[in-house]
Amino acid sequence: MIKKLGLFLLLFSVSTLNVEAQESTVLDGVFVKENTPSRKVIPYIHLREADVMWSKRIWRRIDLKKKMNQVFFFPIGDEAVQGRKNLFAIIKEALLEEGTLTAYDPGSPVAPDDMFRKPLTEDEVKARLFNIKTINKYDEDGNITGSEEIEEPITSDEIKFYEIKEDWFFERELSVMDVRIIGLKPVREYEDEAGQPALQDMFWIYYPEARYVFANAEVYNRKNDAERRTYEDIFWKRQFESTIFKESNVYDRQIADYKTGIDALLEAERIKTEIFNFEHDLWSF
Repeated sequence: MIKKLGLFLLLFSVSTLNVEAQESTVLDGVFVKENTPSRKVIPYIHLREADVMWSKRIWRRIDLKKKMNQVFFFPIGDEAVQGRKNLFAIIKEALLEEGTLTAYDPGSPVAPDDMFRKPLTEDEVKARLFNIKTINKYDEDGNITGSEEIEEPITSDEIKFYEIKEDWFFERELSVMDVRIIGLKPVREYEDEAGQPALQDMFWIYYPEARYVFANAEVYNRKNDAERRTYEDIFWKRQFESTIFKESNVYDRQIADYKTGIDALLEAERIKTEIFNFEHDLWSF
């Protein structure tokens, strides 16, 4: 009887494994996705200093509440949904698990640093990606017996916007105006000790390094599920909505330091129009 029971349990476990193996090989769709996981980064064209006729450094803010930027925000959480993850989850995975990205210290609100001068250590990265909270322990009568610290990961829904630093330049050999993103910084919104909303600069990511990670991270395409896009495509094709909040200037100040409200928005539009007009005015028709 014992032998028969053991044989039955063995056969049951084998059949269970077979069912699990069969389920793991089911194709969810009509074709195997082969393009996105093997995408390669399109290399930049070699650029000489002598060929740069004009350049301007611009800082932009990508607000995740805007409809066009929702591809960076969804799906919410760190888990993949239909093979897709939000941008912050991709960055966290590359920093903590894969080690394919380097995070740089953004400095302080008083003395910001976007020059990629201080790489953060592994412990410093974890300190920025996890909140340490102290919770009390209670006995059966509800009395406090002690406390312990727990780590709560910062989730993607806490990221309010991304800031990007980019260089616009006119290349005279090809006679084209081009732009290259230099850095990317997630900015988190949280409640301070007084319960008021506050912003935290997480870290800077060097974008030329991040391109190799973003090129294999799929994003949602509203028009066509069969046309695979990645975060690298979104940035390369400028398929996001952003607002200029700073340009290179002698005072090293942001627009908010000398313009407010609607005047700040008009100033951002002026800077954008100025870049467009520079290229346009180089040609005669």
